[in-house]
Amino acid sequence: MRTAGFYNLITVLFFTIASVFITYGQSNLNDTIKIDEVVVTGTKVAVTRNNVPLTVTVVYEKEIEESSESALLPVLTERVPGMFVTERGITGFGVATGAAGLISIRGIGGSPNTQVLVLLNGNPQYMGIFGHPLADAYVASDVERVEVIRGPASTLYGSNAMGGVINIITKKQQKDGYNANARVMLGSYNTQKYMTNGGYKKKKFNIFTSINHDQTGGHRDSSDFFITNGYLRMGYSINEHFKSSIDFSMAQFDATDPGPEEGNAGNSIDITRGMGAFVFDNEFDKLSGSLHLFYNFGEHAITDGFRSNDNNYGLIFYEAFKLFKGNTLTLGIDYKNFGGKAENTLAMNGNGIIFTDTSIYELSSYILIQQKLFSNLILNAGFRMEHNQVFGNEPVPSAGFAYNITEKTILKGSVSKGFRSPTIRELFMWAPANDSLFPERMIHYETSFSQYLFDDKLSLELTAYKAKGDNLIKTLLVGNQPKNVNTGEFSNWGIELAINYKPAENLKFHANYSYISMNEPVIATPEQQVFLSGTYKYKSFSFNISLQSIVNLYIQTGQNLMKESYNLLNTRVGYKINKHFDVFIKGENLLNTEYQINYGYPMPGIISFGGINLHF
Repeated sequence: MRTAGFYNLITVLFFTIASVFITYGQSNLNDTIKIDEVVVTGTKVAVTRNNVPLTVTVVYEKEIEESSESALLPVLTERVPGMFVTERGITGFGVATGAAGLISIRGIGGSPNTQVLVLLNGNPQYMGIFGHPLADAYVASDVERVEVIRGPASTLYGSNAMGGVINIITKKQQKDGYNANARVMLGSYNTQKYMTNGGYKKKKFNIFTSINHDQTGGHRDSSDFFITNGYLRMGYSINEHFKSSIDFSMAQFDATDPGPEEGNAGNSIDITRGMGAFVFDNEFDKLSGSLHLFYNFGEHAITDGFRSNDNNYGLIFYEAFKLFKGNTLTLGIDYKNFGGKAENTLAMNGNGIIFTDTSIYELSSYILIQQKLFSNLILNAGFRMEHNQVFGNEPVPSAGFAYNITEKTILKGSVSKGFRSPTIRELFMWAPANDSLFPERMIHYETSFSQYLFDDKLSLELTAYKAKGDNLIKTLLVGNQPKNVNTGEFSNWGIELAINYKPAENLKFHANYSYISMNEPVIATPEQQVFLSGTYKYKSFSFNISLQSIVNLYIQTGQNLMKESYNLLNTRVGYKINKHFDVFIKGENLLNTEYQINYGYPMPGIISFGGINLHF
């Protein structure tokens, strides 16, 4: 449990050590923070992050690698203010009853896990029947960077982008030649993690591929987990104006639900997920855009007899026009089709029963206008019209500005609508099904202030927001029968702070804090989050220490409301033997904190890992 005195002591020690390192750190030309970083998620086309009205957090490959995590989402929980992802053990999230991997941003999301949209290179990733992302399929070793929009982005991305968007951008070989990497990591409770990846480029052709395998016996009885992931991406530059790429991934995992601490073990699952996409890009002086064709599929089998085959496929096309000085006009259309078949093969005395076997399509068009005025003011306005096969049309407006007060002082503001379409499960499956549901809706207001100081060694970003939503889909008793209905409302407001400090090339610090006030508590959302991290390199050694503090995490809502608070201290030490070979050890939960994130599922105490990395 959380101890205020100890937390304060750790904080003081953290910044005391920081001041010592700062005194002896050696500055050079590279000890600055990027102020002109380019993002694509906030506008579909490449734009400097400071010119995007939305709040976008970028997590880079280096930060992900320094964590030595095999799964991506736990890194984002630490690095992205206001974002939280549930866990239930050493590795693996699972699906179905007892699963973790619930994502919330600013109190939007959690359970059901359908209000935050995950993209892979701009293509939507979610289960076709239940509408949730697949946390175990997102692998850290494949990632070049992750762009996270904190707040709704439904004007650009449609349904599920109600709370935010997580765009995972995968690696590609940038220089001619090849490189390869491998990792072996062993740890507590017979945890084993293996990874290999590599890239090759020759003139116009490039390829990147990876294989990952994780397994653990788990820290509780019946909590074993096993997963193997494979990924392939190939690209070809036709000429200076056109390029194309394809990518494909497969993941197969088995997991067992250990059940609540005072209960019995749950079911085991056998999951196969796959994804394929084709992308064709064009780029000219006054014109740029992209065509995406994507297909996601999955097979889920649970020992209670549940079986499902789902898919999610579609087309994304957009084109950006630079009509005159300072103006960019983006037009786009999306087509998505999602659904599948779900059944229980053991029901009805072994005769089986089909719960659903259907699909739904969505067709939408949108426009986004960006105009630069007076060299330092950028105005944005967008509008989307979404047509859903079941409920009809949904208009989605947004507007915002980015004002560069100086080159290093930026003020932003935006108002936007977010929405989430009802899923196949909510419309057609089981007793509460209701095929007359409408989408959940939200209006979101946000302002942020960014400042760069000390020759760009220090960056500060302070954000305040307010969100009001209605039409939430809840299950209520109607005529003594459970039924999904549009009824719920919520009102959230909060503040977020992100700080990055790089006093020297071999020393950097990161801190973020978030506070949220919710009139309606949400599972997987803490009232306060603090994350502090410091990384120091000395000759061949590297040291990292981090502290995560979670205050009043809602693990159960309703009449039996329960909250959990805890501190986690982690550290990692690495040694680079030569340019091809390095070793590391890491420890997690070094305070041996007793805590739970999923109600009834205690998390492990102190755990340790050791590993080797190879680079060629």
